[in-house]
Amino acid sequence: MNHTALTAAVAGFGTGLSLIVAIGAQNAFVLRQGVRRDAVLAVVGICALSDAVLIALGVGGVGAVVVAWPGAVRAVGIVGGVFLLCYGALAARRVVRPTGAGLTVTGEAAGSRRRAVLTCLAMTWLNPHVYLDTVFLLGSLAADRGPLRWTFGLGAALASLCWFTALGFGARLLGRHLARPGAWRLLDGLVALTMLVLGVSLLVGG
Repeated sequence: MNHTALTAAVAGFGTGLSLIVAIGAQNAFVLRQGVRRDAVLAVVGICALSDAVLIALGVGGVGAVVVAWPGAVRAVGIVGGVFLLCYGALAARRVVRPTGAGLTVTGEAAGSRRRAVLTCLAMTWLNPHVYLDTVFLLGSLAADRGPLRWTFGLGAALASLCWFTALGFGARLLGRHLARPGAWRLLDGLVALTMLVLGVSLLVGG
């Protein structure tokens, strides 16, 4: 890789990381799964692969199509908002009525892999901000790179992979700090607040 291509890849990595690191529904979910050691590999893989697909669509020029269909984006926002509100309500319920399974950090009583996978897919693909940020914004920035747009996109996809891997597998280091029920209730409280705020913002079109 020559100097110009390396610069484009690094720019893509930095841009992608700046968009992914922000606190959101997806990150909160990955964090909780990582702490519980529940289907972490599957969740990290879905998040990273989904971002790679969306980035590729953006670099390929699909961003213009997304902007041209505001009704479709709005419909996704409504469905996603309802989903996040429901998930947030469940997290809030765990704060009020914690269960033994919710306190497990070894994965022995963790939720089913299928439920984790379906939830992760919903968190990723029912969020219209994913399309506007990843497909449209990253796609537009990549287009400015001309023939190096795919190198820029590759850097952004690599940033996604690194972030979700670090978040998912690094979260288990928090396990010893979450051995007490109160700590788990705090984490669930953070998850609930994040989901509820984002859910409302999606429903009102924010």
